[in-house]
Amino acid sequence: MGDNNGAVPSAGAFDDVFAANADYAAGFSLAGLKPVAGRGLALVTCMDSRIEPLDMLGLEPGDAKILRNAGARVTDDTLRTLVLAVYLLGVERVLVLPHTRCKMASVPGDDAVHDLIQQEYGVDTRSLEFHTNSDQLGALGHDLERIRHHPLLPAGLPVAGAIYDVDTGRISPTDL
Repeated sequence: MGDNNGAVPSAGAFDDVFAANADYAAGFSLAGLKPVAGRGLALVTCMDSRIEPLDMLGLEPGDAKILRNAGARVTDDTLRTLVLAVYLLGVERVLVLPHTRCKMASVPGDDAVHDLIQQEYGVDTRSLEFHTNSDQLGALGHDLERIRHHPLLPAGLPVAGAIYDVDTGRISPTDL
C-alpha cells in the first residue's frame, strides 16, 4: 500500500479484474436466481481470501447469505444484516466461522493494530473499532451469544460456531 496523497488510482489499476469480469459475464448462468437463501443458511466468516465459503460447505450460488468481515466478528452491522436476512431473505440458521491463523486473532487487541498502522503508515485509525481478540474461542462464544440474545432475531434461531482450518480445509464445530 503506498502513499498516494489522496490521488485517484491510475486508470489501469483494475484492468485485470474488469477483463476477468468480461470473461465471467460471457458465460454467466445465474440470471434469475432468487435473492433468498435457498438452504436457509447465513454464514458469518472472515474476509480472508483463503476461505472459499461455497466450496468448503458444499453450497451453490443462492444457497446462503454470506457475511464477511475482518475476523468473522459479529458486529452491529452484522446483526443488522442478519435481521434483514432472517425476515426478508429466507435465513433460518446462522453459522459463525472464524479460521485458524487469522491476523485479527493474532494481536492482543485493537490498540496494537492502531499502533502498528500509526507507526508503519502514519495513519491514526483510533476512530475505528477493529474487534480484534487473541482469545478466538472466547470471541466466538461472545459473538454467538450476541446473535442468540438479539431482541430482533427470533428466539430459537439455530446458531452454531466452528473454526475453519486454512491448512487442511476442515471445519471443527464448537460447543459454545
